[in-house]
Amino acid sequence: MAESVRKLLIVEDDPGLQKQLKWCFEDYDVCTAENRQAAIAELRRHEPAVILQDLGLPPQPEGVEEGFATLTETLRLAPHTKVIVVTGNGDQENALTAVAQGAYDFYEKPVDTDTLKLLVDRAFNIYELEAENRRLHNQVADSPLDGIVAASDGMLAVCRMIEKIAPTDVTTLLLGESGTGKELLARALHRLSSREDGNFVAINCAAIPENLLESELFGYEKGAFTGAHKQTVGKVEVANGGTLFLDEIGDMPMALQAKMLRFLQERVIERVGGRKEIPVDVRVVCATNQNPENLIAEGLFREDLFYRVSEITINIPPYREREEGRLILARTLLQRFAKLQNSAINGFSDDAMQAIETYSWPGNVRELENKIKGAVIMADGKMVTAADLGLDGSDAEGESLNLREVRQVAESKAIRVALTRSYGNISKAAELLGITRPTLYDLLNKYGLSADSYSKKAAS
Repeated sequence: MAESVRKLLIVEDDPGLQKQLKWCFEDYDVCTAENRQAAIAELRRHEPAVILQDLGLPPQPEGVEEGFATLTETLRLAPHTKVIVVTGNGDQENALTAVAQGAYDFYEKPVDTDTLKLLVDRAFNIYELEAENRRLHNQVADSPLDGIVAASDGMLAVCRMIEKIAPTDVTTLLLGESGTGKELLARALHRLSSREDGNFVAINCAAIPENLLESELFGYEKGAFTGAHKQTVGKVEVANGGTLFLDEIGDMPMALQAKMLRFLQERVIERVGGRKEIPVDVRVVCATNQNPENLIAEGLFREDLFYRVSEITINIPPYREREEGRLILARTLLQRFAKLQNSAINGFSDDAMQAIETYSWPGNVRELENKIKGAVIMADGKMVTAADLGLDGSDAEGESLNLREVRQVAESKAIRVALTRSYGNISKAAELLGITRPTLYDLLNKYGLSADSYSKKAAS
């Protein structure tokens, strides 16, 4: 943002001070307002990056209620705007309250123009840096891995595999629970490949009745069955030159699996009711939320088809196992849905973060998306709470990050395991722990443990 177009809004009801401030910031594009209604109108019209606002505004210029109301409405409409509140001399308590409610900074009267100019200039610099950061973040979000937030080790490994195999035509099997993002990864494989200009065709093998799935995949000739009034091309042909994504392939009927195996081996198909072999050039990506080995053992899935579709297998970790990536993904989704709803929500409360970390998330990322989307609509404040998410943030205590507490928990657990394995034998337990007997006795006293309770006699 060039300095010549920096827009500054001054909200001040004193005409003399307003004129002085306007003269002080003549290098900026300045607009002024004397009350909340005028300030909000100027905010909507000019979208200033920085606002210099007096806390004492009419109709009660001696109080601060109207000033706080103006600040709240401003940040709700333009959460990225930097608001510097101007307070009376010695009124530091209200100034700190304003900052706690989202103001960028505060300044106490009387006005020193040089100091104030420095403060405003710094606010513009911070605003511009944040705007550039958002722009770069959006560029990353538009990448072929759009929508995939990889902050945990497991998801980083998945993304590295996607990037490695995408340029090849290797048939890929994506394994993961429902809602873990299998189709998202399949689309990333397509966009990162040389086939990105071709079609990406997805078909859910579990959603189509068995008697229709074959014609959906391979198409049919006119007159092949009752109602077949014209020749129809199937999904495989539509994907020619692109990528075919077979979701929930574990639910594919056994009768169709043999035809799918021939297609994968020969890369030719025959339409239902047809006799002509049609060659197709298509990359195949499959996915299932079931265990293929169990399906094979139960006779529900052909072993030879499994080896054909799993030239490369990628295991996608469930959301609950993504460790530190859980909150990062949740915050990314919150930003996305808040932007779509034009909401000023900008974060999670402490109980919401604790609930996200402790909830088991049986529906994985899909469940998370639904809960956050609903929370953005239902939330009353600027922060999403556990109640907004429909979760109970008080059921489980958050995991401690205090290193001393973490060390003590791990230490006492290791001692109990060692005593269990050694049946309370101090010498053996100390050897397992890599410490001396006296040290182990000290630790037993520290944690209130008794070796006798782990002995064979106690076990019997």
